[in-house]
Amino acid sequence: MDLHEHLFRHESGRLVAALTRVFGVHNLALAEDVVQDAFCRALDVWKVHGVPDNPGAWLMATARNRALDVLRRQRTARVFAPEVARMLEQEWAIGPFVDEAFSLHAIRDEQLRMMFSCCHPRLPEEAQVALVLNILCGFGAGEIAGAFLTSRAAIEKRIARGKKVLAGSRRLFDLDGAQFSSRLSAVRRALYLLFNEGYHGASAEAAVRVDLCQDAIRLTAWLCEYPAAATPETLALCALMHLHAARLPVRVDDGGELSPLLAQDRTRWDGALVAQGLALLERSAAGTQLTAYHVEAAIAAVHASAPTPAELDWATIVSLYDRLMTIAPSPVVALNRAIAVGQRDGADGGLMAMQAIPDAGRLDRYPFHAAALGDFEMRRGNVIDAREHFAAALSRARNAAERKFFTRKLDSVQPER
Repeated sequence: MDLHEHLFRHESGRLVAALTRVFGVHNLALAEDVVQDAFCRALDVWKVHGVPDNPGAWLMATARNRALDVLRRQRTARVFAPEVARMLEQEWAIGPFVDEAFSLHAIRDEQLRMMFSCCHPRLPEEAQVALVLNILCGFGAGEIAGAFLTSRAAIEKRIARGKKVLAGSRRLFDLDGAQFSSRLSAVRRALYLLFNEGYHGASAEAAVRVDLCQDAIRLTAWLCEYPAAATPETLALCALMHLHAARLPVRVDDGGELSPLLAQDRTRWDGALVAQGLALLERSAAGTQLTAYHVEAAIAAVHASAPTPAELDWATIVSLYDRLMTIAPSPVVALNRAIAVGQRDGADGGLMAMQAIPDAGRLDRYPFHAAALGDFEMRRGNVIDAREHFAAALSRARNAAERKFFTRKLDSVQPER
């Protein structure tokens, strides 16, 4: 990603949030047009005069000036939000109102309101995540489609439907509203899915999308700064993200191949993120409710706290997976539990746990299910079975990094002559 693309993506959500406050959420398309106009203006001007010392402030000022121009030109032709309409009746009030909308505290509040608005109960989870990525993170439909292994047309349809629902709301979600708790749960779920897609998603472009992980952490950190949203469950989610993100420097090796957790160089993990994650996990223990985010973060904390893989407390990890299976059971959780059982009890125990996975058919296309079977069979000395499972994993690989990883697995198990 070049400098301009990274900058524009980073600034996009802030600008849209500010402009949505100015124009009203029903004029979201207008807000996006003004942001696009500011970006195009930047490319033209910066080619001649170079990138300014503070490009974010330059973009903000350009969007602000364009917003003022739109308000003055269209105040009799377009319907704006009620509070804006009152301002338009007095010319002198327009400038101060726009200036306040572009202040740092107002932009942060509007982005938070936008996040809750994107997680409208009338929208399915996949549409909520698509809206968050598009509006708050600046991702285009094509990029979102690549990340979630679906067609561009499908993503465009989700985004269009989501924006239609937003426009029908007339204004962004009121953070003091009665639906705050239910929306907060949906927001956390959307951010959890966003982080997971970046950390170990199904993208055909890359096995790891650091930008998605960073955006999920940034948005979750905002929740933790807002008192009503900074619940123990939110803190646990933020802890989980930090502890996993600490491993990102070595998730993919220098050759572009996935690096399994137990083979990673722990000295290259981000120590600051580990410390932040552990501190957040400790803060999340203040409540009485134990959620799936708490348990997942606790599992990540056990991994992060072991100096070496040989010192991992697999008994504790298995017990935590047992608890997770009672709170939020799924075939993937059961698979991870089986892998942990295999580390605690040996390959035979791991295979027995895999055979007991409920609804295991849902893992038929998941390459790491076949790979885990191959690892257990290899440890048992069943070379032929191991090669068969690794070949199946390779056939299900979703990107180049996974193909390299499973190819090496397959090549490492040579049939007996």
